[in-house]
Amino acid sequence: MNEKLQKYIPRDDIYLFNTGAAQKAWLAFGCHYIARIKKYRFMVWAPNARRVTLVGDFNNWDRNATPMEPVEGGVWVCFVEGLEHGALYKYCIDGADGRQVLKADPFAAWSQTDKETASKVFARSRTRWTDKDYMEKRAQRKFMQEPMSVYELHIGSWKDLPGEKPVYREIAEELVKYCRDMGYTHVEFMPLTEYPYPPSWGYQVTGYYAPTSRYGDPDDFKYMINRLHRAGIGVIMDWVPAHFPKDEHGLAMFDGSPQFECKERRMAEHPEWGTLIFDYASNQVKSFLISSACKFFEEFHIDGIRVDAVSSMLYLNYCRRDGEYTPNREGGSTNLDAVDFLRKLNSTVLVNYPGAITIAEESSAFPLITAPPEDGGLGFCFKWDMGFMHDTLDYMALDPIYRSYNHNKLTFSMMYAFSENYILAYSHDEVVHCKKSMLDKMSGDYDLKFDSLRTLYGYQFAHPGKKLTFMGGEFGQFIEWNFKQQLDWMLLDYPKHKAMQDYCRELNKLYVSTPAMYMIDRSWDGFKWLNVNDNQRSSVAFIRLAPEQDSYLVCACNFTPVRYDDFVISLPAPGTLKEILSSDEERFGGHGIKNEGIIKSIDEPFFEMNYSAKITLPPMSTVYFEYKKDQKTEKKKTEAEKDEKGIS
Repeated sequence: MNEKLQKYIPRDDIYLFNTGAAQKAWLAFGCHYIARIKKYRFMVWAPNARRVTLVGDFNNWDRNATPMEPVEGGVWVCFVEGLEHGALYKYCIDGADGRQVLKADPFAAWSQTDKETASKVFARSRTRWTDKDYMEKRAQRKFMQEPMSVYELHIGSWKDLPGEKPVYREIAEELVKYCRDMGYTHVEFMPLTEYPYPPSWGYQVTGYYAPTSRYGDPDDFKYMINRLHRAGIGVIMDWVPAHFPKDEHGLAMFDGSPQFECKERRMAEHPEWGTLIFDYASNQVKSFLISSACKFFEEFHIDGIRVDAVSSMLYLNYCRRDGEYTPNREGGSTNLDAVDFLRKLNSTVLVNYPGAITIAEESSAFPLITAPPEDGGLGFCFKWDMGFMHDTLDYMALDPIYRSYNHNKLTFSMMYAFSENYILAYSHDEVVHCKKSMLDKMSGDYDLKFDSLRTLYGYQFAHPGKKLTFMGGEFGQFIEWNFKQQLDWMLLDYPKHKAMQDYCRELNKLYVSTPAMYMIDRSWDGFKWLNVNDNQRSSVAFIRLAPEQDSYLVCACNFTPVRYDDFVISLPAPGTLKEILSSDEERFGGHGIKNEGIIKSIDEPFFEMNYSAKITLPPMSTVYFEYKKDQKTEKKKTEAEKDEKGIS
């Protein structure tokens, strides 16, 4: 390589990459146009390759036409002129194993998709961001004290739009209209990093730096996010650092050696999914993955990542029996390198991108998932509450006759509700593989299923924790999710399904406008049971509180198809109750049984409180009440406390 080109090799970036300190490795690696010399620089990390060449449609895929030269740190570089936007390319690697393989660029900004696997030159960006106000507001947010109602969706099967297939730009317009109408605060996209195998739904990634081109190019993807931000809607993206597929063009045995995967073969194999596990001890792998996440925050302005399959990362013995895994250096089963990686990932994202969030899909009892690294935690902002999901869905599948014997499934979540920052997620995972749709999971006949699902959603939205609903659940999609076809939107022509959608809309709107439902999600200061032990009637009641905002909401749930009059709930002080939303309203498909007018507290102790009230619980329902304390009593109480302390 001549001396003139040497100065365009980013040696500092190569050093950072090899020490595990890189956060923006995509700015150095991959394909970049160098305007001063009017050439494209291609740079790839392949430390054990014997030879690397660049091939593409520009050189007729000639494996000898464009050799790359090795530089320090296991990196190969070449410079090419005259390329056009969208030009196809791959690296031809003579590997350490003696094989010659064509590999896609691990840092490609744009790729082919499905059965076509070449990387594409992304020569220019046309995007003009107009979300400055949104990003500035995001930086000031306190996410734990704000409402979060997430709408999870798979772009390819959400809704058919004009044209041959869904595209980012058309999806953006439809999503903005739908989410604003329904009251969702965020959307969460199932993985949109490039992937070759549609039935993986995006969870087997080959392009960690490229939005999938199934729906458009990177500018189209930016347009969608910009449009959502302009409407005040946050964007979360599923991100998959737990494993990667064995496709020949991908990361597997990239330079003829276990480069990205674990060096020990049995520990590289993922026993459940037939994929490969990243080597989290590798500095370069840490740089590669963390830079991937940072690119989507930096260049695509996403607001959060939901890290998939964290449990499989944390445990060396995940899906393995004794003797089938290699213990860590301390003799245990925790993947200590993965723990260090996740801490570094979260710290990097949360420091560099104010207001951003990270979410763990973690199904075990691994401690301190959402605690800061300096306190021994992993540093995530939120964790999906898989226990709440499993318990409540198991409970709702029971015939109501048997629910009294399983009351703990309804209430147990409050035993640990404040141990982490939770999101209560009814996700895509719960409506596939013969698990039935959310509606069909409910016990009972057709009408009772709708009553039950409305009751469950009412319980979910009042329970401490942020909320997530998978597409279709909001209007009672009756069949399981099928990624090959759009949701059954025609169901909205049927009154029951339209009423379900109307109810979910009202739930969202009440949730985001009621501080008591979201401000204090992490302590008992924001929650008190008012009736928790009535297993015979399978009913519960509790209050959500935000005293500083003078916001109090009482939630009462009846999980039987029997009406209960004079249902007793305790109250912390004298006051009044006014029904503000019921899943049993006729407009939502219910029976129309109401608590009319104002209900006053009575001076009778109940459940460790000095006051109580009697309400009507319609069959299979969740009812919300606005609770207002008696101001005169509160004033007398305050004055008495001052007198007791000698304050004038």
